[in-house]
Order: sequence, then C-alpha cells, then structure tokens
Amino acid sequence: MIRHDVVVLGAGLAGMRAAIEAKRAGVDVAVISKLHPTRSHSGAAEGGINAALGNATEDSPESHAFDTVKGSDYLGDQDAIEIMCREAPDDIYELEHMGAIFTRSADGKLAQRPFGAAGAPRTIYSADITGHVLIHVLYEQLIKYDIKVYEEFFATKLVIDEGQCAGLIAWDTQKGGLHAIEANHVILATGGVGRMYYGTTNAYACTGDGMSLAWNAGVPLKDMEFMQFHPTTLKSNGVLITEGCRGEGGYLRNKDGERFMKHDAPNAMELASRDVVSRAEWREIADGRGVDGCVLLDLTHLGWKKIKSRLPGSRELAMDYAGVDPIEQPIPVRPGAHYHMGGVDCDVWGETIVPGLWAAGEVACVSVHGANRLGGNSLMETIVFGRRAGQAAAERVHAQGDTGARIEPAALADEDRRIAGILNNSEGERPGVIREELAKTMYDKAGVYRTGDVLTECQDKVHELRERARNLRIDDHGSVFNTDLTTALELHSLLECADCLVTSAIPRTESRGAHSRLDYTVRDDDHWLKHTLNWNDGGQVRLDYRPVTITKHQPLARSY
Repeated sequence: MIRHDVVVLGAGLAGMRAAIEAKRAGVDVAVISKLHPTRSHSGAAEGGINAALGNATEDSPESHAFDTVKGSDYLGDQDAIEIMCREAPDDIYELEHMGAIFTRSADGKLAQRPFGAAGAPRTIYSADITGHVLIHVLYEQLIKYDIKVYEEFFATKLVIDEGQCAGLIAWDTQKGGLHAIEANHVILATGGVGRMYYGTTNAYACTGDGMSLAWNAGVPLKDMEFMQFHPTTLKSNGVLITEGCRGEGGYLRNKDGERFMKHDAPNAMELASRDVVSRAEWREIADGRGVDGCVLLDLTHLGWKKIKSRLPGSRELAMDYAGVDPIEQPIPVRPGAHYHMGGVDCDVWGETIVPGLWAAGEVACVSVHGANRLGGNSLMETIVFGRRAGQAAAERVHAQGDTGARIEPAALADEDRRIAGILNNSEGERPGVIREELAKTMYDKAGVYRTGDVLTECQDKVHELRERARNLRIDDHGSVFNTDLTTALELHSLLECADCLVTSAIPRTESRGAHSRLDYTVRDDDHWLKHTLNWNDGGQVRLDYRPVTITKHQPLARSY
C-alpha cells in the first residue's frame, strides 16, 4: 500500500504548484500523472499570464478584477476574482525568482502586452511560449524539492471512506496493474475536457478525467455549459495561434479584406473578449464572407522583426501546419474549442464538499471565469489557486493529522474486476468510433451558437453514445502500455462531461458569455444570474443552482 499526506493528481502548472507549496509546508506529498510532467497541456499555453504590475501603463488589481468580472459576463464569483487579481503580482515575481525568463521591455521591466477585454496591457509573457517556459521552471522546482512523481499512472477511481476522501486507485501504464494510493488529502489538477469537441486546441490527454472522478465521488460539477471557443485556431487541426498575435497588433479580416470586428467591438476591435470575437468570426463564415470556412489573421504589417522576436512560435506553427509565412501572408483561422470555464465545484482554497478532496486549475470551477475567460487569466489561475490548494491541504494535515480514512482491500478488488471486465471484452464497438462521433456531435450541436432544439438533439445523441459505450471492444488485452484501455476509460469521462454540459445548456434560456443561443439572444439576469450545479444521481445528471457571489460590481451591459 502506497501512502502520502497529500497526493496531487495532475502534473501541469496547477498540480506542480500545489505540490511545491505542500512540500514547502513540510508534509509528505506526491504527484500522480498520466503523462510526464513536462508533457502536460499547460505547456501549450502561448500568449502570457496576467497580473497588474503596471509596467506598461497605469494598472491595478482592482482594474484587473473589474475586467475579469465584466469578461465573465458577471457570472464569475467576485470574491474569488479579487483574490486572484490581488495575489497575482507576487506570484509573478516568485515565478521570476524561480527562474522564469520573461520578455522585458527596453527599460528592463517585465514587458506586458495587451490582451482581449483588458483595460491595460497586463499580460506578462515569454515571447509566445509562456506555458512552455513556466512548466519547465516548475518541473525544476519539483526536482529541487525531491517530490515523488508517479509518472504514467492513470487514476481510475477516487475512494471515499465514511464520507472522507481516502485516496485513489490508479493503473500503472508502464508495468500494468492497479495500485491503491492512500492520502489524507487529494488535490485534483487534471486539466480540462476540450477533447469532447472536434476542432480543439487541447491535447489528446484533455479528457475530463478529474471532473469525472469527482462527479462519481459525489462532488457537483459547476457551470459545465460554458465552453470557450478561441477565435484563432488553424482550420486543418485546431492548433492554437495565440491571442498575443492580436495583442501585438494583428488584424482579423474577411475575404474582402475588411476588419469586420468594427461591427461588433468598435473600440476594442480584435481585442474584444473571446466570446465576442468568436461569434463575429462565425457570422462572417456563415454569411459567406469567410475564406474556405475561415477568416484571416493578418500580421504582415507588423514586420519581420516584431514577428520573429515576439511571435516566433506562431510563425513556426503557421508555416508547418498551414503552409503560410505570416510575415508575407495572412493566417487562415477559425474558432476552436479551447477552455472549459466549468469544473469541479470548490471554494477559494480549492476545497470541495467531500472532506479531503480539493481541486485547482482548469479541472476546478472556483469560479473566476464565469461564462467567459479572459486570455492570460488561466495561467494565473493555475498558479494562484494551485498554490492556495497546496497550502490549505498542508495546513489541514498539520492541524488534523491522519484522517483515518483508508482504502480497504475490497475496494481495490472491486476496481480490479471492473478493469478486467474492460480488458477482456472482445465484443462491441471500438472506443475511437464513439469518441469521434461525440466530438463531431458536440462541435455541430453545442458549439459557438446554440438553440434549444439542437441542444436536445445533442443530448439525445450523447445519451445514445453513453449507452453504446457500456460495451466497448478492446483489441489489446495486455497490461503494459495498453492505450486501448486508457482510451476506453477516457471515453467514459468525456461522455459524462458532455452529458453535464448539454443538460446544463438546455434550460439556460439566455445568451451569456460562451453560451450563445439564437433562440434566446439576450442575457437574463433576473432568471439566470446563477451557477449551474451538476450532481450525479445514479449515473444521470441532476441540476441545481447557486447564486453568484457579488461584492462590488453589479451587472451591466457588456460592450467593447
């Protein structure tokens, strides 16, 4: 039996930051990850991380908070937003002291670029590979603190013992077999669920594992109807082209060369909030003003010097995957599923309703993003709330000691029988077939624009796919590096999260942030200024609601 004081599930920025903080507090901590830590999807973040340093123009945490509240379409909890924005500057300086090499301006200060819906340039960056830089910096810290990492372990179940999280059961992908890993506290940091959509910026590993684990352990998922579509992804494969391109002065054009954002955001133009820009692009494409199903991201006027120094990664991606050199030609882009604002319901310290279970990062819903996330806030969320969750869990260890919760041998035996049943099944459908149907269904029927009738069709299809997934055919019956098995397990997570998303979206009869309905085109604060809670009721989704926390900013109409 493996046992630690704190186990962090997930090794992206939120997970590693939580583990580092817990280890600093003097507790026995370990990280469990289905990937090598530096392969975590946090490394794909490009444009930057937000903090009100005021290095470019006057700025303040209060301004940052207001922009975030407004960007969330007033669904973000303002107490959580205020915490993130207030603590962000110190976290930036700590990352720099850890060794993060941020781009600097001519005066030697940390450079800050404009990002969408921000009242000041507050996005700190490392060219356009910010996530890549930060994930390697935190991995160095993980090694420095000699934190145990169970690499390529796939968590299959959270174990609850008399109402307390006792740890988890995980499959050893490298060697095969299940392991019970006990902990006084488990922190979920498994990232998002973008792979439920076709055309996504997310890595293949972003399958909602942590959300599914929590949902099946009795924790509600919150605001699952809100999936953000990033305005600039490559048509061919969904690869992200950073918002930093527009922050550095890039234009969006239709087939006639028109900067069409002047119709939707005459002041902010291309730097309006992401939901606004994605809807504008979708309209241009649908109305026949696109270019082969895309619009054009024009950087040619920026010049080779700025592109090579500030946006080298974006240029490389455009050349490799679109055959376009942005120094000379515009990049064809379209909206793609990017970030899930919903997730595991938790408080401002990451604690869930199940004692001993915590969450941080994209898997969690604190909620600082509400109905629409601002670019640059997700990386800061991972650092602020990863740190806070690690600190709080460690403090609980010191205060309470051993919780007494245990994983009984019977629990491991039951999970072993379940996994064996999947491994030994030679009949039914292949997981990849259902996964592809799900992704196309979600993109077509629960995408940038929605209607009640089409969402109902989507729900019916998801329910059909969940039923078909009860009988999956696994061709690889071995135990070592069995990707057939992990694909099947991931499929169930994707289907459960998709069910939560569409079931939440149908009754929300309004347009708010990323949830934009053609049959209910206005925001309805009288009826829908509230969070959606998705409970597991015998495997089905049961909805409940909770008020939004408002401290300073009463809801106003959004305009950019």
